[in-house]
Amino acid sequence: MQEIEVKILEINKTAIEEKLLRLGAEKIFDGSVVAAYYDFGNNALTKKKKTLRLRKKGQFAELTLKEHVSKGKAKIMNEYEIPVTDYAGMKRILEGIGLQEHSSILKTRTSYQLGQVHFDIDTLPDIPTFVEVEAPDMNSLEYHVKLLGYSMKDAKPWSGKDVLEYYEKSS
Repeated sequence: MQEIEVKILEINKTAIEEKLLRLGAEKIFDGSVVAAYYDFGNNALTKKKKTLRLRKKGQFAELTLKEHVSKGKAKIMNEYEIPVTDYAGMKRILEGIGLQEHSSILKTRTSYQLGQVHFDIDTLPDIPTFVEVEAPDMNSLEYHVKLLGYSMKDAKPWSGKDVLEYYEKSS
């Protein structure tokens, strides 16, 4: 599946949620998310512009491989995801085949779905709340960014790592 997304920084969470609900979006998740990122000791995945993530959202877990496609107006990645029934067991498997956890993050997330468009509102420690908008194509992405009251000039084609680096540099 192709992931086409942008992030809009420093939002008013309440206002965005009210707007999404008025538009008919359905809240599909509200809780804690832990994401652990893996690579080999020689950074073989990173060198190939790939990301391997093990994530737990509430009681649900998934393993995801992302491959960088482009980063113009939006971040575009090929994304392969599978559900995992045993988060701790999967961690042991990844480490057992030589992968190392190089970073992890804990955040609070509220997710909404509006048709084929997905909205994740994320809050991390010491970082202003932001929304990620993911759509099946650029036209739909731009349309839904505007529905939220923003323009593509407000939208960043960033990964979560980019957001963290931006706030580390500006603090």
